[in-house]
Amino acid sequence: MTGWITLGIIMLILLALIFYIIVIYNGFIALKNNIDQNWGNIDVLLKQRFDELPKLIKVCEGYMQHEQKTLEAVVKARSMVNSARSDEQRMQAQNMLTDTLKSLFMVVERYPDLKADAVFRQLGNRVSEIEDQIADRRELYNASVTIYNTRLEQFPDVLVARAFNFDRRTLWEIDPEHRRDVEVSFQHSLS
Repeated sequence: MTGWITLGIIMLILLALIFYIIVIYNGFIALKNNIDQNWGNIDVLLKQRFDELPKLIKVCEGYMQHEQKTLEAVVKARSMVNSARSDEQRMQAQNMLTDTLKSLFMVVERYPDLKADAVFRQLGNRVSEIEDQIADRRELYNASVTIYNTRLEQFPDVLVARAFNFDRRTLWEIDPEHRRDVEVSFQHSLS
């Protein structure tokens, strides 16, 4: 009889342990999927911005003949976004695109006719609105990644994470190169 009780207790402990592992595993899956969803939400906005840029550049080209370098930087950054494959490459390309857009809007200040153009104002406002939404979603993405990465390191979750090969995720960080102030020259020739 004592053998059956001992076996029953061992079985209950094993079942509780299995149940606990399942709960931890499912928690990781939920966090991982939440990160993927947040990344997808950012992607939607990045696609919207990507689609708006050719229109914005087209409007600017007519006014900004002397600012070809700025326009080319935006076009180059946009094409880098298209060719990025990994999450890190996408983040770097998007950061570069954000910086070139800031430069573009700074240069636009020199062109009152462009600033007054209704189509430019509408497109500029739309791109600025998208930029704000992207920033908000990046914060949410980073919060989700931080929660996930923290759980990966906590005991006993770390045991389950290692057993099922859950890997750390990368925070969306700004490249140190992109933290510098953007230099804008206010001198241009009138050829």
